[in-house]
Parts: sequence; C-alpha cells; structure tokens
Amino acid sequence: MPNVTNAPKLLLETLRGRKTDRTPVWLMRQAGRYLPEYRELRASKGGFLELCYDAEAAAEVTLQPIKRFAFDGAILFSDILIVPHAMGQNLWFEAGEGPRLAPRIIDAALASLERAPEHFDAIYKTVRRVASQIDDKTTFMGFAGSPWTIATYMVQGQGSKDQAVTRRYAYKDAVAFGELIDAIIENTVEYLLGQVEAGVEAVQLFDSWAGTLSPTQFEKWVIAPNAEIISRLKAVHPDLPVIGFPKGAGAKLLAYANETGASAIGLDETVDPVWAHENLPAGLPLQGNLDPLALIAGGEALEKSARHILQVFEDRPHIFNLGHGILPDTPIEHVEQLLHIVRQ
Repeated sequence: MPNVTNAPKLLLETLRGRKTDRTPVWLMRQAGRYLPEYRELRASKGGFLELCYDAEAAAEVTLQPIKRFAFDGAILFSDILIVPHAMGQNLWFEAGEGPRLAPRIIDAALASLERAPEHFDAIYKTVRRVASQIDDKTTFMGFAGSPWTIATYMVQGQGSKDQAVTRRYAYKDAVAFGELIDAIIENTVEYLLGQVEAGVEAVQLFDSWAGTLSPTQFEKWVIAPNAEIISRLKAVHPDLPVIGFPKGAGAKLLAYANETGASAIGLDETVDPVWAHENLPAGLPLQGNLDPLALIAGGEALEKSARHILQVFEDRPHIFNLGHGILPDTPIEHVEQLLHIVRQ
C-alpha cells in the first residue's frame, strides 16, 4: 500500500485553483517509447492493445515515469480507442500505420454494434492496481477521448490528416452523427465514472482533432458534448477535476473555457501563453504548453522556451506540460533538464 501523509498533492491542488510553492509538472505520453524500460516491457508482451489490457503490465508502464522522474502526475496507460472497442467495433493496430476500427460507421449502422463492456473492466483493473501502488505525492489521472475525436475514428475506421470524411458525414446527416455523438457521450461518462470509482483523482478529455472544425461545428461537436460529459461527471463527483484539452482550438479556447465547465484547460504548443493568460478566465488553471520539439532540441532552446512559459503563468495556477505528447526520439537527459528548470 502507498504511504499516507497529510501533505497536499501539488497537481491536485493546482487543479483546484490554488497556487502552490512549485509548479507541478507531468508530460503527455510520459509513459511510452522514449523510455528503454517501456520498450523492453512492450517487446515482452507483444502488441500494443495486448499491453493496454494486461493490468499488471499497464500498471507498471503507468508508474515507470514516476519511478524515474517523480512527476507530479501519473496518467493511466491506455488508449482513447478503448471506448469504441467497448461500444462494439473491432480494434487493432497496423504496424507503422496506426489503429483500425471495423465496421466503419459510414458502412454500418450504430445499432448493429454489440457492446463489449469487458474492455472497460480490464482498464479498471489497471486503475485499481496503480491506485494501490502510487505514492502519496503523485496525483493519479484517468482520461478518455472527447466525442468528436472518437467519432472521427469510428466513422472512417482510422485516423486521417483532416478528418474530411467525418466532417462531411456530420454536415450531410447531422441527425445520425448526433446519435453517434450521444452514444459516445454515454459510454464515456460510464467509462470515466468507472475510472474514478477504481481510484483516479482527476481526468483529462483529449480532443485531438478539435482544430479542424469551423466555429459553428466546434460549438456543436466539441463544446456541447464536452460540457455534457463534464456536467454528468460533476453531478456524481462535484469536486472531480476535469482537464479539457481541445488541441488546435486556437481562439475558440475562450468559448471552450467559458462553456464546458472544465476545471482546467490544456494548451497546445501553437497557443501564445501571453494570449492565454490575458484572455482566458482569471484564476482558471492552465496546463502546457512546451513544444515537444523544443524538448527534443534541449539546451538553450529548451531553457528559454520553458522559462518563458513559467514566467507568463507565474501569477495563476499552472501545470507545466507539453503542448502535445512526448515524441519517441526524445532524449531522457532533456527530460531531466526540463525538470531541473521547472523545479528550481
């Protein structure tokens, strides 16, 4: 069992809108391919999906970056496509090409899918295992993909550069697409509530493809569904921190921050920190937003970029993070350099 003390968790305190003595830090995709211990474990387990559903191995991967770097947050090792898998689509990963889902929603009716909730149960086992092992200083976070991003994979059966197939589908048949979004909302709420009951202390909603939508479509397919999820989560757990991360939203972040009810907003690397600080609601915790390529560069470029972010957000609750996931070729010594900067 983890040690128990009365010391506050920096990340959790920041998510609750409180300034802490030091800026908490964690990195998206911090459990992953840049770590030799991860590569070794994955090689022994076979495929990526098999690793996600192996509770013992997934818990170990979740905790690997905590053991190495003592990040202030541990995020569940899993994948956003667990939700469509549990909704009844087949899910697999093509080597070098990414995920595949079948049947595609453009080819088959949503009603033809047969739910497989056992996939959620496998993730809850991982959560319980991590919760029993994590130290008393580290905030344990769960996550899910937001409905728009999940829908883009479900409709087309794979990722794409511009989500054009799904965007056309949403325009052509808004009723059918709305039914898909509603189904994703239902499953996402169930999934996240299950993660909380199993032991996570905060959750993040990843809307990785939010940036491809027009303002009206963004309002309809990003803001409204995320607001619904957050409202339903907080109806059960009023104090649950929810981080919203609509990648690529740009100036639409203002509406997202004001209308979704998110406890904190994740900023991607294209957002000017000065603009975010001056325009997003005062006191709202912000997370981000170092360019992952600056982390790869290291040295002076990393130093200047990180210090600028810290300086801009020094007067508001802030969680240091990347603007997106850490890249596989990131040198470990550059992560160590970043942590030294943040923790000074």
